[in-house]
Amino acid sequence: MISTGSVHSWDVSTAVDGPGTRFVLFLSGCPLRCLYCHNPDTWHMRDGHRTTVDEVAGEMAKFRRFIEVAGGGMTISGGEPLLQSDFTAAVLRRAKELGLHTALDTSGFLGARATDELLADTDLVLLDIKSWDPVTYRHVTGGEVTPTLEFARRLSAMRKPMWIRFVLVPGHTDAWDNVEGIACFVSTLDAVERVEVLPFHKLGAPKYAALGIPFPLDDVPTPDAVLLERVRRQFSERGLPTH
Repeated sequence: MISTGSVHSWDVSTAVDGPGTRFVLFLSGCPLRCLYCHNPDTWHMRDGHRTTVDEVAGEMAKFRRFIEVAGGGMTISGGEPLLQSDFTAAVLRRAKELGLHTALDTSGFLGARATDELLADTDLVLLDIKSWDPVTYRHVTGGEVTPTLEFARRLSAMRKPMWIRFVLVPGHTDAWDNVEGIACFVSTLDAVERVEVLPFHKLGAPKYAALGIPFPLDDVPTPDAVLLERVRRQFSERGLPTH
């Protein structure tokens, strides 16, 4: 199993990337180019720092007791962690050896790279379903939605706990049919613990400016309360707990 990976950074956060206080490892590299991405500095593996699994485990160990008391764990994110699936698997294994709850934050676009062994060491999958309509998905991400749906079905068959995430972008992902498609699909899955409707924001805009890249959604407004409530209601009407 590979012992080094391209790491962007790590941080300790609360109630954002899984339950409780968590050690969050951000990997570099992503195959998608989401219009609303707030971490363009994680797009390329070449921009990360070569880091060993031992180094990551050492950092996790520093926070182990604090995380355990706070009812948290470790989350591996990105970028897209399954772009470096072997490294991701090794980090998850070490986290489990430390006794930590583990979460994988992924778009599912590279779900086929997640081995059964990797998923066995994953306690929770934070799965981003960015759109239902294939045309909308390609417009928003540059990729195809089918791999994500197939990965979701695989996780469901395994009864792997999932938090579904959907980014609400006015004029791009908010169409009633698009949201309804996701809600209907997710309602057929087993082990979905919650759906997180994430309002589009522009907090990453300064990163685009620093990189000399135009922010694609600079003129798009953030969702208002009425739109946010409508979308959450579409999920809740399908029996899905929303946050």
